[in-house]
Amino acid sequence: MSEANTPLIQQIVAKLGRPPSYAERGVSGSILGVAAQSYGSNSVVEDVTQPTGFDPEVAALFEALVESAFLVAHADGDFDETEREAFEHIVLAVCQGKVAERQVHALLLDLQAQLEEDGLEKRVAMVGRSIKRPEHAHEVLRVAALLAEVSGGVSAVERQVLSELAKACQLDEFALSRALTEATMSLSAEELGRW
Repeated sequence: MSEANTPLIQQIVAKLGRPPSYAERGVSGSILGVAAQSYGSNSVVEDVTQPTGFDPEVAALFEALVESAFLVAHADGDFDETEREAFEHIVLAVCQGKVAERQVHALLLDLQAQLEEDGLEKRVAMVGRSIKRPEHAHEVLRVAALLAEVSGGVSAVERQVLSELAKACQLDEFALSRALTEATMSLSAEELGRW
């Protein structure tokens, strides 16, 4: 993932906030957005009573969705400060205020530490273990593919990490191809003003 321009970031944020093209009729938001609400309701202040609506499984799903894109962003071994800031901005914008900036910042620091300690292969496996439902697995690929597009297209090394994520989430190459195609087509359509 390289430095992205603001219009492209806005396109990614808009697409990540919408349901995928294959979502059931009547679905108005993305799984990432719904999961963000639960994750954001988890107070980071110890003395505060947890508000209703916090679901640890949904919060774990949010973390897995963010981590999947984080792992793809690190695929080339080059994730500089500019890329980290753009990544954090995208996550915050998609959350639409449901997750505090300090929570996203802390999550990204945790993900960085876990990646350094465990390595890419183990972190991909951990994402796969945290995914319980097929639609969540598809969302992992969709989110990661869209964020990989920020770099001007999915590189070979990013595609390899996406393929490993698909396997870890028990999805096939068709699911990966669909996520990649949707990412490419949605951004092209956004650029032409068709969305």
